[in-house]
Amino acid sequence: MARLVLKFGGTSVGTIDRIKNVARKVKQEVDAGHEVAVVVSAMSGVTNQLVDYVKQVGRLADEREYDAVVASGEQVTSGLLAIALQEIGIPARSWQGWQIPLITDDVHGKARIERIDSADLVARMATGEVAVVAGFQGVSKDGRIATLGRGGSDTSAVALAAAVQAERCDIYTDVDGVYTTDPRIVTKARKLGRITYEEMLEMASLGAKVLQTRSVEMAMKHRVRVQVLSTFEEAAGSALPGTLVVDEDEIVEQELVSGIAYSRDEAKVTLVGVEDRPGVAAAIFGPLTDAAINVDMIVQNVSEDGTTTDMTFTVTKADLDRTVQVLEGAKADLKYRRLTADSNVVKVSVIGVGMRSHAGVAQRMFKALADRGINIQVISTSEIKVSVLIAEEYTELALRALHTAYGLDQA
Repeated sequence: MARLVLKFGGTSVGTIDRIKNVARKVKQEVDAGHEVAVVVSAMSGVTNQLVDYVKQVGRLADEREYDAVVASGEQVTSGLLAIALQEIGIPARSWQGWQIPLITDDVHGKARIERIDSADLVARMATGEVAVVAGFQGVSKDGRIATLGRGGSDTSAVALAAAVQAERCDIYTDVDGVYTTDPRIVTKARKLGRITYEEMLEMASLGAKVLQTRSVEMAMKHRVRVQVLSTFEEAAGSALPGTLVVDEDEIVEQELVSGIAYSRDEAKVTLVGVEDRPGVAAAIFGPLTDAAINVDMIVQNVSEDGTTTDMTFTVTKADLDRTVQVLEGAKADLKYRRLTADSNVVKVSVIGVGMRSHAGVAQRMFKALADRGINIQVISTSEIKVSVLIAEEYTELALRALHTAYGLDQA
């Protein structure tokens, strides 16, 4: 007998029929002899509707009351799934975050989990009762409902799996696993059987939408084995039909590159003719930090005579207008000659822990892009990834070229 945590997202529980389908999947695990906890999101579209209600009532709503409203979507889903399980003969009860309790800090709207007191929940699971837990929520130290922000239900599920010492956390979604790249663009993309925490973290942060970054960080910290699989497809006789996210030690032989991610949420800013002097980078990026603008890729080119430099960096498209405003407001201090901004760019990244022991990974990337006439605007690297910024119009061509160059095409 294993202890499992299953998580179902908004599309998986989007209708009553889908909730009944989830109940049948949970029953399969119970019938196999497992102890099961289920974490659910709100039905698809419900959270957005609740957020809209709050905005209609008050533009500057009390964040504690905001959380009280938007957390109700998961409460409804957990109750409905518990009823659906009882209807097919499975003992079940719903648990809200405050009932476990899942304790968070006091930063409402984007709270972080501090601890989970899971003893009562585990005791009930040991009797054969399925625990249906409302995701995305907990209780703050002052006793108020607190929501976890973006990706909160995934984070709830992984945290709960760590707290109850589950053998695995299964994240059910509308895709059947993690692919080498976006299969909608590259038809030869293939599903990965296993991927390391580090690779999944890079892929999540670099544009892959399968798992939220916070949940992968927590899985890596607590060494929770996570499986990504589809709610809507039946397993074809495989014990582990999805993609397993695990520690590097569980993968016998690492691929050179495991996947290629891309992000269209990039904008490039260049300051031309900045005076080349000590502290200039701090002078540029300090005001951006003060404005809560995150800077990603950075490249600096010093002029031939060494008196001026061009500074290029990327921000999210949502922050581009504010970035330009901040830098134009600081022009007198920065003394740059010209500012240019370009939102028609995309960041493409090759990712793989196998890079640690192989040379020439970046060179292969650069050559593959050059052979297709794709110009690289900015480069950044880490131990297990190489990212480049290119013109957005070349996104699909670049993904296909790199997928082939690294031998990731299906046989």
